[in-house]
Amino acid sequence: MTDPAPPARALFDVLRRATPARVGLERAGQGLATTPMLDFQLAHARACDAVHAALDLDKLRAELGLRSLITASAAPNRAAYLKDPGLGRRLGPLAEPLPFGEADLVIVIGDGLSAVAVQAHAAGVVKALLERLPTWTLAPVVIARQARVALGDEIGEAMGARAVLVLIGERPGLSAADSLGAYLTWSPKPGRRDHERNCVSNIRWPGGLSYDQAADKLAWLLFEARRLGFTGVGLKDRQAGTEALGRPLIGAPNPICLAD
Repeated sequence: MTDPAPPARALFDVLRRATPARVGLERAGQGLATTPMLDFQLAHARACDAVHAALDLDKLRAELGLRSLITASAAPNRAAYLKDPGLGRRLGPLAEPLPFGEADLVIVIGDGLSAVAVQAHAAGVVKALLERLPTWTLAPVVIARQARVALGDEIGEAMGARAVLVLIGERPGLSAADSLGAYLTWSPKPGRRDHERNCVSNIRWPGGLSYDQAADKLAWLLFEARRLGFTGVGLKDRQAGTEALGRPLIGAPNPICLAD
């Protein structure tokens, strides 16, 4: 929006306090004033940096404090990953064999389109979620480079997990470059489609869902998926089902896939 007339400026001040979106921007002639233009350029630069950043694998593994494995998609490098999304949905030919078991859940952490988001938030979400799943068996965490959401389907099937949870960096925007997405699929196998998943997005604090809020939502979805035997559009978020966890849930799954 352009610079508002003086009587409307108070209203836009209220809106600016409620949202990070760019509303009522000050103008200088036909263009933006210097300050909002510099803010825009900085946000754009941060988004570009997030897309091209690389995960610090050693740091992430140390923060997780869990048994973890490293693998990679079929994308040989970042340029190929960005040009051909299909490569990021398949395990690469040189990927190490994944151990087979019968775990309830495998967590896959993929860099996606924002390694910055994964580096900042993935370990915190994993720790908060596992506190809510004390009776679930967990396969080794898989950290996947050049990953898309669907890569979790192949990993989940290879490891014999009943469910796969993919934590992945979402596509950066001009309001946030560090937003983490969580994609849950029951009975994973190659060929699963987006409508067969549940998504909780905009996990980042401050500015989005906190780790506890996201973990509450994901735990509820996991318990319901196990009860029903499926995920996706048939698994609706109903607050009435939260008694199973013994606490209220905050936030809601976002059906828009921002990471694939």
